[in-house]
Amino acid sequence: MEPNKESLSAQESLSLIESMIREAKGKVTGSSFYFLLWGWVIAFCNFGMYFMLNFSEWPQYAPMVWFLTFPAWIITMIKGKNQSQLAGANTHLDRINMWLWISMAITITPIWIFGEKINWMVTPLILMPVGAATFVCGIIIRFRPLLMGGLIFWAAAIGSYFVPLDVQYIVGGVAVILGYLVPGYMLKYQKEKNA
Repeated sequence: MEPNKESLSAQESLSLIESMIREAKGKVTGSSFYFLLWGWVIAFCNFGMYFMLNFSEWPQYAPMVWFLTFPAWIITMIKGKNQSQLAGANTHLDRINMWLWISMAITITPIWIFGEKINWMVTPLILMPVGAATFVCGIIIRFRPLLMGGLIFWAAAIGSYFVPLDVQYIVGGVAVILGYLVPGYMLKYQKEKNA
């Protein structure tokens, strides 16, 4: 029986997988925009929440700062659609990465919507899936700063259980700076360096 000419050798398979990872890393490196956008928006919301709760005459309106995420979602969807059209074909890793972040958003949305039912102790519950998505994204593209970002989110989530509710927003804001913004700027720098 003649071997199938379509089958790949072990070395060819490894080369194909490595090229897919490089391609996915290149696309995600080019997507530092999302880490920076969400990093700044979420950091601002966390610190804004802390400020409104502690230094404002209207602490009851503090949760309204989170409405800033709606324009960020619109920007994300528009930018994602435009990038997808420009990029052409997506690899399997691209689709995994996309669904990773969509599933993370689906996971945290009800936590935020129904946060009142758990006395707004949402920070640790949100930081855990954010940490998981960041960590797995770091694995997908083999980018150590995102792995570290995921670990930072997990540590911040655990630490949030030991501080008062208002201080949880400071912990969340710092986690976003270290977990999204620092890796996001490193990705952006890497993209500019490789351009």
